[in-house]
Amino acid sequence: MHSLGQSYHAVVIGASGGIGGAMARLLAEDGACAGVHAFSRSGSAPEHAKINAGRLDLTDDTSIAVAAETVPQEPTFIVVATGFLHDGGAGPEKSWSQITPDSFAHNFAINTTGPALVARHFLDRFPRRERCIFAALSARVGSISDNKVGGWYGYRASKAALNQVLKCLAIEGARKRKHLVVAGLQPGTVRTALSEPFRGGVSKQKLFEPEDAARHLLGVLDGLEPQHSGRMFDWRGDEVPP
Repeated sequence: MHSLGQSYHAVVIGASGGIGGAMARLLAEDGACAGVHAFSRSGSAPEHAKINAGRLDLTDDTSIAVAAETVPQEPTFIVVATGFLHDGGAGPEKSWSQITPDSFAHNFAINTTGPALVARHFLDRFPRRERCIFAALSARVGSISDNKVGGWYGYRASKAALNQVLKCLAIEGARKRKHLVVAGLQPGTVRTALSEPFRGGVSKQKLFEPEDAARHLLGVLDGLEPQHSGRMFDWRGDEVPP
């Protein structure tokens, strides 16, 4: 992350997942990075001398607040690398007849409310006069204008709502921290548990390993400027329409 200067501190939420774990490792291996605070619900994270693992439950506001207080330094990079699509049983809805209150609530709790609460508790820890980045994994299916096939009601709606949250954070952030970049990320199809049931028709050229996806996304974030804030970008750096 050349744009963050020397001795920056990073925070990774979702460090036990494929993309989050890969991001934590790559950041820790960056010579300019002084330390990575890697959080997950289980408390597990990749092992590295620069990685400090901790527990954080996106569905528990108190857990998020406590996790934020355990970060002693002012971080300049925060990424929420989490997401919910299925639980190994019922998959995303294919028809309106499959919509349930519980599935919608859980999608929003993980994909929308959780990242918003992370912003609530962590953004004030950013320094005011330095470049800072707050990013969250979104999804192309959260784009309303790009929706051509329908379905996946809860996931689509929760990711579209996340994109709106990020836009609001960017607008407020521009008033409080003029060097802040807020961005949503579309990682492509990655070989993780989240994508496993849905990647049968994906070619090898379009199926990424977690480390490749993480490297792509970190490179995209490294190149963004405050004028790009509040938008979503895919792994190539192309903007995804709202």
